[in-house]
Amino acid sequence: MKTILCYGDSNTWGYNPDGSGRYPKHMRWTTVLQKELGESFDVISEGLNGRTTVWDDPVRGDYRNGKKYLLPCLHTHKPIDLVILFLGSNDLKPRYNVTSMEIAQSVEMLVDIVKKSETGPNMTSPEILVIIPPPILIPEEVKQMDYLLPEYEKAVDKSRQFPQAFTSVLNGKCHLFDSSKYIKTSEIDGMHLDPESHAILGRELAKYIKDFLATP
Repeated sequence: MKTILCYGDSNTWGYNPDGSGRYPKHMRWTTVLQKELGESFDVISEGLNGRTTVWDDPVRGDYRNGKKYLLPCLHTHKPIDLVILFLGSNDLKPRYNVTSMEIAQSVEMLVDIVKKSETGPNMTSPEILVIIPPPILIPEEVKQMDYLLPEYEKAVDKSRQFPQAFTSVLNGKCHLFDSSKYIKTSEIDGMHLDPESHAILGRELAKYIKDFLATP
């Protein structure tokens, strides 16, 4: 059996963009991925609302720093055949004041941690797949708020640069999956995935993973 660790933020946790809480387990992309891959794979979902790549959140708590928890998480679930990293969107918040290239470089730091972790089979390095987050959108309610709109517009522009930035920094270092080719964020809040996007993401990832992570 192959073990896949999915390390991400609220879109891995399954946050409903209408603010009502968490999607039922069967609707989340990690569960769809498990179903599509079958019993020869064990898909572990490690999503946390507000998780960043490497930044302490001064407002919502430094435990949301993805770098701090990554190594303990890897050793908790080892041996791991594949680590999927789905992070970067929370780094777009104004309080971090970083560019799209810096966000990609932050993901690279996480990739390096995984590579050096010796948490793969027989203390090797797990395979790594980075999901490039889809662009965020500006919710209708924000478009009417002059004091918020400029910061949202900056974040949207940065998120649109993700495919180029992530590819520039990470190409050849890990597997890259550009989610914007398949899914989009919900128009309700502009950040989170609707059920259809969860389903599509799970199915398309399964197709991609089957090409390089074959079972015995």
